Amino acid sequence: MKSCLIALTVLWIGSIGLTQDSSPQTATLKIDASAKSEYPIAKNLTGKFTEHLFFNVTNGIDAQILLNATMAAYPFKSVDSPDGVSWFHSDRKQVEQEIRRMGPRWGWPGDQLDGLVAAYNDALACWWTKVGTPVTSPDTNPFGGRAQRIDCSAAGQGIAQWCYLPMHRTQKYEFSIYARSRSVKALMVELTQRGQDKPCAAAKVAGLTPEWKKLVGSFEIPAECDKDAAYRLAVTTEGAGSVVIGRIELLPGDHINGADPDVIALLKASRLPIHRWPGGNFVSGYHWKDGVGPIEQRPTLPNYAWGQVENNRFGTDEFVALCRTIGCEPMICINAGNGTPQEAAEWVQYCNGSPDTPMGKLRVANGHLEPYRIRHWEIGNELWGRWQVHWTTAEGYVDRYKAFAEAMLKADPSITLYACGAPVFWGKDWNTTLIRGLGAAMKRTTDHPLIGGDVPPSTEPLDVYRDFMGVPTTLEVKWAALRDEMKADGVQDPHLAVTELQLFAHIGPGEKDAPRKLTGQTLVSPGTLAEGLYDTLIYHAAVRLAPFVEMVTQSATVNHGGGLRKSRERVFANPCHYAQSMFAELAEATPVAVEIAAAELKAPRVLPELRNATPECIYKALDAVAAIDKKGQLLVSLVHRGTDPIRLAISIGGVKVDGQARITRLGGDKPWASNTLENPTAIVPADSTATVADGRMELEVQPFTQMLVRIPTVK
Repeated sequence: MKSCLIALTVLWIGSIGLTQDSSPQTATLKIDASAKSEYPIAKNLTGKFTEHLFFNVTNGIDAQILLNATMAAYPFKSVDSPDGVSWFHSDRKQVEQEIRRMGPRWGWPGDQLDGLVAAYNDALACWWTKVGTPVTSPDTNPFGGRAQRIDCSAAGQGIAQWCYLPMHRTQKYEFSIYARSRSVKALMVELTQRGQDKPCAAAKVAGLTPEWKKLVGSFEIPAECDKDAAYRLAVTTEGAGSVVIGRIELLPGDHINGADPDVIALLKASRLPIHRWPGGNFVSGYHWKDGVGPIEQRPTLPNYAWGQVENNRFGTDEFVALCRTIGCEPMICINAGNGTPQEAAEWVQYCNGSPDTPMGKLRVANGHLEPYRIRHWEIGNELWGRWQVHWTTAEGYVDRYKAFAEAMLKADPSITLYACGAPVFWGKDWNTTLIRGLGAAMKRTTDHPLIGGDVPPSTEPLDVYRDFMGVPTTLEVKWAALRDEMKADGVQDPHLAVTELQLFAHIGPGEKDAPRKLTGQTLVSPGTLAEGLYDTLIYHAAVRLAPFVEMVTQSATVNHGGGLRKSRERVFANPCHYAQSMFAELAEATPVAVEIAAAELKAPRVLPELRNATPECIYKALDAVAAIDKKGQLLVSLVHRGTDPIRLAISIGGVKVDGQARITRLGGDKPWASNTLENPTAIVPADSTATVADGRMELEVQPFTQMLVRIPTVK
């Protein structure tokens, strides 16, 4: 048996209305455990993707708390150039507006935003403000970039920043200051709770010299201090004089190699198999050598993909350390935008080369003797898109792929390469050009099904959800067609990696005087329950297409797309995090045949990309895969993507089953339900049991539900 995809018989057609108060519909699921697929479920289907944008890495995965710790000339994005490079706001009023908009996120009191703007206009690094009346001016870091000069006419003057602290987890904090001075010998570092006059913690660091020096210290905040309050970190001089500061960093005492321990704990618990980094759009302008070596020597640069600043604290070594701590495999996407084949080859050698190679020696000098042995390398990101730094044409990418692949494989012939495919919803011309231009040399390609588009505000919210529940069905058909095309052009064993995935609808412009039904609160988005159901349907499709779809890295890890959220230094999970964790239990299990009879639904096609991709999209209210794990347990993954309750009858053949099935359910009363900082556990898995007798069991399945059913087998 080549696959566990069995023809499904439709018994009847049901309503697609939201009628949860009506009597449950009925459906059947027949499982034949004797009909086994020859392909185990790929272990890398529940991966994640991390990119340097907004607060995904900086102030996300990175445990460093302060904003603009490197005193950079902080940019604010305006538009993209024709080459895909960000241009920045130069208008003073627009910059001030951005500062006022973003300040409250970091704890800045509303009545102090004027002071924050005034400090910026007085040549103080953005997100810092004055303590007292020092004179501030720009200076230069010895390794390039901006530093901050502070001329203090008296003791106790300096700079400060408001922030939140992870005091739910630790009272201990570490700080470091990279600075120099000819007149100031010591600095005072104080943390003061909002609403209080006296610091709750303070430390003195001495040893400033005319040469640049890193000063470190720590303090412990008393337990009685408010864990949820904003705190002001102030750095002031012990006496009058001038000091030049290159960076000020504040980390919780329990950080793990600089990473947030809450993020690590959640990713560990999710059984994360593979982690893609560093982009995304960011990588097309990223030069990896900027992110290795001593942190103080790494340059702070504009992020030309996302229009912000990149401090390069989190580079290759930190990424690999994070993956090792989590227990997942690293995947690197290389810069095939404004990068060169030689640069990519050197990156491969830095990661995988022996200590006697040039880049292997650099890795050893940076404290890492053993090669990292990174297997998965993606050649560029979305280079078909004009928002990409140095985007190209399909023919241009064929040329780039050949050059990069040759150089990278010369550095390490054992690595696995992934080509930059275009989304199958619209990118057939690009993909066909790659397949014909590269032939058998392209064994693996990628897809970024960021499906959605603009939807008018007059749209029924449930119609957006219904469309998204049909998108995986359309993707499954189009991925099968891509597989067949690759085989027809000589690729004997083709594979696909879905390296970015999330719901991607947006509220667009509406008709004049039309009623507004769709809002930010009712639009299904990556942070909502719908994303978890959607992702699991993608995993189901991958199982049915095995071994073609071998990897999914969902977007993204923290504060972008689905996954985890970090706000005010508290980390919590979106529903899709739990959905992915549940499906991860099926990794490497052996699929068995299923047959479903359930209501047939028709997507309303309010999503423009779905409407343009297919004349119709019909799918079943219930989708499922079943598999036998290595312990002999039967696992069933279910997604109810309709809007009516279902009474499901399950019959199991080919194996003897009896006893109590363990069930984990993830669901809510509406598909746009989400977790928040105020209620971080609104949508979390719940466990229950059900009786299995004579190979049969029944389940009541509510709409907007994912289930993992574990059924014990009897020898």
